[in-house]
Amino acid sequence: MFRKILVAYDGSEGAKAALRVGIGLAKSLGTELRSISVEEHLPHYAATVGEVQDAKERVDEYFRVLTKEARDQAALAGVELQTAIRQGHEVEIIVNYAKEGGFDLLLAGYHGHSRIFERVMGSTAQSIIRLSPCSVLLAK
Repeated sequence: MFRKILVAYDGSEGAKAALRVGIGLAKSLGTELRSISVEEHLPHYAATVGEVQDAKERVDEYFRVLTKEARDQAALAGVELQTAIRQGHEVEIIVNYAKEGGFDLLLAGYHGHSRIFERVMGSTAQSIIRLSPCSVLLAK
């Protein structure tokens, strides 16, 4: 059914639920499991280059720890998880990574922002569903 599963993983509760589903599916189906984490929180306005470098180092460390914990969680279930960290707009990066990797299933977490927030900012999950090249499963 599914040969390659991709989990969009940012460490949120929804993403953790998506990772748990992905690990369970990969284990039961014997499929390849990968995750993609996207860094996009660098300051838009900084007084110095040093502020941007400091923020980049903190974000890099956050995602390094996050992806190690995800690999460790998968390993406890006997599943190998290959992780990737990319920079950019999360929807664009996730959708392009899924296309380029030939994934069959994309797992993402549902954050459940308010309707006002979604109208103003848009919904990442809705955009992923609309643009994904493969089936999408949202986990809560």
